[in-house]
Amino acid sequence: MENTGRPAATTPDLRKYAWLAIATAVLTVLLKGSAWAITGSVGLLSDAAESMVNLVAAIVALVSLTIAARPADDDHHFGHSKAEYFSAALEGIMVFVAAASIIYLGIERLLNPRPLESIGFGLAISMVAAVLNGVVGRILIAVGTRHRSITLRADGKHLMTDVYTSIGVVVGLGLAWLTGWNWMDPVVAILVGVNILVTGYRLISESTAGLMDVSLSPQDNARIQAILDAHAETGRIEFHAVRTRESGSRQFMEMHMLVPGDWTVLRGHDAMEDLVEKIVAEFPAMRVTGHLEPVSDPRSYEDMTL
Repeated sequence: MENTGRPAATTPDLRKYAWLAIATAVLTVLLKGSAWAITGSVGLLSDAAESMVNLVAAIVALVSLTIAARPADDDHHFGHSKAEYFSAALEGIMVFVAAASIIYLGIERLLNPRPLESIGFGLAISMVAAVLNGVVGRILIAVGTRHRSITLRADGKHLMTDVYTSIGVVVGLGLAWLTGWNWMDPVVAILVGVNILVTGYRLISESTAGLMDVSLSPQDNARIQAILDAHAETGRIEFHAVRTRESGSRQFMEMHMLVPGDWTVLRGHDAMEDLVEKIVAEFPAMRVTGHLEPVSDPRSYEDMTL
């Protein structure tokens, strides 16, 4: 029996992007809060509330990235990377809370309508905040995708949701401004709240899947299988019990490699090492654990199932 692997590639310090998200959230809260104070729009108030949630989420992201970056220790042999999933789940929950608040405020304003003031100035401020969120949101999603950070991806998606919120609010206020139909303001706020609920559901679903040790994507698993197939020789070198999972930015793979029983330990070890090098070349964040078995021994086939 042999276990072999490579340490996952070092993940760069991603906390600077969390600080970027925090700075962006502070600025957008100030901008949108000012727009609400000027106009009295419940739509802009809901938009500002969404940005406040962004601020809290960005702080949580900073904490989780700090924890996830810690190396493995005596109590956490596989590291702390799953801390990111807790951050994404918490962010999803906060999105739900923000959406519920927005819907409540929209219904309250429908029942108790109020006149709007200085709408044009408020719309301009809101659009500036939307552009800022859009730029930073795209950066966070790109960096999160590149480094497999669910925390940054979640934060980026949350910011993009805020952009859609702002666009919806601006459209609603613009229609109210042009037509005099002030009821458009709370109606759009309610619709935006429903859309945000969907985003919260997706964030929680993704984080839950990670905590359940979800496998790599079908595309990645197919790439791994192609590497194994390239090394296989019918009746001589075979593979089974291939398992993969993701944990934050890290990836793990287990497999059983069946080789001729008359091979020396050195030959089997070298064959496994060569294969692991090919896999890690394709997946730098992968930790591979391999188990060598004789291809002719019936006991080698007793543990093929998951």
